[in-house]
Amino acid sequence: MTSSTTPGLSRFNALEEAAATAELHEVCSSPAWGSKILAQRPYASADLLFAASDAAMGELTPADMEEAMAGHPPIGRPKPGDPTSAREQRGMAGASEELKAELLELNLAYQEKFGHVFLICATGATAEFMLDQIRTRIENGPEQEREIVRTELGKINRIRLTRLVEEAAEEGSKA
Repeated sequence: MTSSTTPGLSRFNALEEAAATAELHEVCSSPAWGSKILAQRPYASADLLFAASDAAMGELTPADMEEAMAGHPPIGRPKPGDPTSAREQRGMAGASEELKAELLELNLAYQEKFGHVFLICATGATAEFMLDQIRTRIENGPEQEREIVRTELGKINRIRLTRLVEEAAEEGSKA
């Protein structure tokens, strides 16, 4: 974790509210989460930003969680033209057609059971790992799965916030 102010964090702290809101929406599509992060600016360190993100994630209501999950495409189907989605789902690139078909089938069954996409922090994960996870998690009850999803969203937000605070001040932001 980063303990001092980086050029990216300084840039984020200095952004106008509308621009900062837009950048935070790229990290997490929950307006409640974004509002909580904005309310605590400026951040003296990335660690403080990460702690604020973790705290805000813990406070999200079920409706807020639905908004946060709405920003994530199903595993195996990254948003076309979205470099963040493609980067995060890179582990699916070499998956066999059989694995992709099984994952799609399980995604649909998961969505039917829980009412939302299967959400997992896919960064660095293999297609086989994600398939194993959905096979296991589809057996969970709704409350257990809701907390797992909250944890996975928190991991994703941290990865995306890390990218935001590590960007050079002159670069455009694509958290």
